Amino acid sequence: MDIRKLQRVIVDGLEDVKAQNIQVFNTEHLSPLFERVIVASGTSNRQTRSLAASVRDAVKSAGEPPPRTEGEDNGEWIIVDCGQAVVHVMQPAIREYYHLEELWGDKPVRMKIDSQKRRPSAAPAREDGHAQPRRAKPAPARRSARGGGEKAAARKKTAPKPAKKAARPAAPRRPRAAGSSGARR
Repeated sequence: MDIRKLQRVIVDGLEDVKAQNIQVFNTEHLSPLFERVIVASGTSNRQTRSLAASVRDAVKSAGEPPPRTEGEDNGEWIIVDCGQAVVHVMQPAIREYYHLEELWGDKPVRMKIDSQKRRPSAAPAREDGHAQPRRAKPAPARRSARGGGEKAAARKKTAPKPAKKAARPAAPRRPRAAGSSGARR
């Protein structure tokens, strides 16, 4: 399979489970073992495991041999070896600590990340190419039960809340007598 198709399959698998901050790097000049490194973040152990499983399933369904994974028992950093591409699924704290972008990020690959899946309604563009600002819907007018509407609400004043009372210190407990079961009679 072509490396571009493989990286698209992997990124689609990551997007299906809402991976964050997906980055693809060309590593042909750095390592003869693989051509792409893909780094993505998941917010929890459960999501990182789901991201790795989604990549594994997407690659298998594309006709490639099943990829090998490492780190699924912990879930903080999972590596999915897809042959020509290696995927690192990490939690944000681990990703920030190891900062793989410095190691592999020599040549980032520009890919169109499908953000339209996440935001179904985008603001229409103006003639100058900028997006139009969204307008907030006006709130419906509320009326009181007496029918006074906004004027009655404006006249109504709220009393300040009383300050909370300080908690009393707990009274010392008396020791139980020997042979007492503790039940009151």
